[in-house]
Amino acid sequence: MNLKLQQVNTRSIKQIIPAKLVDMGGHLLDQPLPANEIRQIDPFLLIHHWNHPLKGGQKQADVGVGPHPHRGFSPVTFVFKGTAHHRDSLGNDAIVGPGGTQWMHAGKGITHSERPGKNLVEHGGDNEFIQFWVNSPAKHKMEPPYYHPLSDEDTPKVSKGQATIAVVAGEFDGIKGPMKTYSPQTLLRGEAPAGALFTLDLPQSFNALIYLLNGSLVVDGNKAKDKDMVWFNNDGESIHIEVTEASRFIV
Repeated sequence: MNLKLQQVNTRSIKQIIPAKLVDMGGHLLDQPLPANEIRQIDPFLLIHHWNHPLKGGQKQADVGVGPHPHRGFSPVTFVFKGTAHHRDSLGNDAIVGPGGTQWMHAGKGITHSERPGKNLVEHGGDNEFIQFWVNSPAKHKMEPPYYHPLSDEDTPKVSKGQATIAVVAGEFDGIKGPMKTYSPQTLLRGEAPAGALFTLDLPQSFNALIYLLNGSLVVDGNKAKDKDMVWFNNDGESIHIEVTEASRFIV
């Protein structure tokens, strides 16, 4: 009886999509979404994974992405290594380090630049981040823009077995993330050692995906490796995960 209940409540995998390499200003980065198989997974429009060390001895103005406009969605940047320096047309000027997140709701329009921190550019070092583009509901696309930087220290964490889950937005395991969203959603970042076993509980109505930065997992009997995006069916509330190699991931 319990086994049948678990089977009913466990999400199955719709597809495992390997990230493809795309060229961004002469640098290759990993892009799991959009892909040939799927253009978007509502509300997510795009996922980019950047992981390039900086050699040092450069000028900040020559690295990263200079001023450019956005409107109608939220670029969300998860920093894993190095620093991300944000400036925008609202006057915001902030640097977020490892474990931090930058959430910018573009709303009716904003111009911003995204560059590694000056110290990182000058002295060199690892630089790794994930950026999601989160679509805004039609009724909120013309809201005033805003920018919210969140440090690792101010991000609530949940322990699930041996896994550590940071709750960035939405609610998970009774913990609410600090980021404001215009549609119901949960954004988590996690890490777990090899051998960890844990379960993620999410509303069945939510579209769900896991992007694996590195390592390997077994989910629903299927193995996912680094730079794979696991896309789930909306047929359960639980995702059961076995970590076969130490992993970092975004949910």
